[in-house]
Amino acid sequence: MDLSYADPSLSAAVESIRRSGTVSVVARVAGEVEPRVSVEPDARHYSASIMKLPILVAAYRLVERGRLDLDRPVVVHNDFASQSAGHRFSLDPAEDSDPDTWAALGSEVTLRVLVHRMVTVSGNLATDLVLDEVGTDEVAAVLAAAGCSERTAIVRGIEDYPARDAGIDNMITADDMARLMVALAEGRLAGSEASEACEQVLQAQEYRSGIPAGLPDGLVIGNKTGWITNVNHDVALVRAPGLSPVGLAVLVSAPGTEEEREAGIARIAAAAWAEVTR
Repeated sequence: MDLSYADPSLSAAVESIRRSGTVSVVARVAGEVEPRVSVEPDARHYSASIMKLPILVAAYRLVERGRLDLDRPVVVHNDFASQSAGHRFSLDPAEDSDPDTWAALGSEVTLRVLVHRMVTVSGNLATDLVLDEVGTDEVAAVLAAAGCSERTAIVRGIEDYPARDAGIDNMITADDMARLMVALAEGRLAGSEASEACEQVLQAQEYRSGIPAGLPDGLVIGNKTGWITNVNHDVALVRAPGLSPVGLAVLVSAPGTEEEREAGIARIAAAAWAEVTR
């Protein structure tokens, strides 16, 4: 990995957690063509819960068009059609960080609540319920509108293992996720009301030990984390006085402990922000 163009503190932060894996970092500033920080920008990573970002935007785009009512209640269930034809799947509650949605199994919850839990506490069951209403085609349309490459694809629900086994998987790049955040800030994905609603959900995020922990006080940060074994990611939209909105993505697919990767993301975010604001 060539980090010769990067600030030494950024290079050191990346190397401290990369080990035998891959660490990607991209910072893009709204209105600028080239990224201000770019480390392994096009490396493909398993998305983990970062997949929930374009689903969030897709939901609010459909609301804007009058095709989705977030105040409509839906029955909470745990049986879903797989993206692998002819198969169905269910989720494991032990793998979910959102017990409230599981507590509502068999009863009705509004889509607005599910969208909020999908992002702020990274609810898996909530995500698949929302994705059922939104559809993967609309998610793909969001990624295309943001200018994402074909290296990024969100094509199945969480724990849709029949699809995964068939080679249908959710993959992202750091550059594409930074592009997504900038496109949201620039109003290229939805109108002002829908865009602001997406940002408000991101700003209500409860997991703040990655990018937000590494950035200075006084910034407005909306972020989404994702984690599984040997993977920790964080993607943020950052607003700072005197600076256009910044999309910052730090994707870590590397061995080590979750705590090491989270701390590393914070260090990387601090070094990347220093480059952005230099």
